[in-house]
Amino acid sequence: MITIFLLIAVVAVALTFEFINGFHDCANAIATVVSTKVLSPKQAVLFGATLEFIGALTGTHVAKTIGAGIVNSDMITLTVIFCALLAAVLWNLLTWYLGLPSSSSHALIGGLLGATIVKAGISAVHFTTLIDKVIIPMFTSPMLGFCAGFTLMLFLIRILYRFNPQKVNKKFRRLQLISSGLMALSHGSNDAQKTMGIITLALLAGGVLHKSPNGDFEIPLIVIIVCAFMMAAGTMNGGWKIIKTMGHKIIKLKPIHGFAAETSAAGLILTASHFGIPLSTTHVISTAIMGVGSTFHAHAVKWRIVGNIVTAWVLTIPACIILSSIIYYLIYKIV
Repeated sequence: MITIFLLIAVVAVALTFEFINGFHDCANAIATVVSTKVLSPKQAVLFGATLEFIGALTGTHVAKTIGAGIVNSDMITLTVIFCALLAAVLWNLLTWYLGLPSSSSHALIGGLLGATIVKAGISAVHFTTLIDKVIIPMFTSPMLGFCAGFTLMLFLIRILYRFNPQKVNKKFRRLQLISSGLMALSHGSNDAQKTMGIITLALLAGGVLHKSPNGDFEIPLIVIIVCAFMMAAGTMNGGWKIIKTMGHKIIKLKPIHGFAAETSAAGLILTASHFGIPLSTTHVISTAIMGVGSTFHAHAVKWRIVGNIVTAWVLTIPACIILSSIIYYLIYKIV
């Protein structure tokens, strides 16, 4: 009976995390399209939520990486998952309150690592997968995002510099609908799957699901649909503090700049989703915006704001490891 109640609690917290992830990271998909006034905030969140939902249904490669790739799933209990989720939720709420676009993905991964290490020891961590699919992409994806945004913007400047700037931006107002849609789709394809993997882990730990003889497992369809819905619902509620940071405080964007940032970021994220890499969509779109801004001149990017964002990135995994470790220790002492 206790297991059933704990499983229900874990699933409830996981869906809360997915909802918070939606409004925390919705800036990834719609900040530029709002800041360039291509869509109103209400239109943008509806547009973004619809494509986030569709993106979440496009595969389960990332979900399986989270569900079995980073830590030994045989060592995972419902209590471990509960602590991991709670730590991630607390960190997301803190960074949302401060208006910092930190990574929900890394918050979840850090939470899972902290509670698992306290429960089963460091040997329960699959370091090869952690390094290949989390740590290396954590450093390379921002650089790739910056370079992709910078390169695409330079290319557009090169072929369009003879044209009237007002006419160019008028054309790109329409094209930005496509790029922001791709960004929302890519965000759903990567971020929504992380909670799918966590809920599936909980169902395995609670005995509701079982692995196949070769150790594989499938993500239940109902889990996919519910997670997609919660991500979309979170996006519908917006995350205006972070949208302001992403869309206004880093650089002042015009439609052509928003198009370049979104298109380059979406391409990278969709590629990562295909290979099951739980990428930080926040890192990619933020650095893509910085890359686009750097084509003006170095001072176009407000580097003090960028410094605050990077600090949040660096602190996310260690902070959530500590948070989940403390939460697990306290629960263990109480129980």
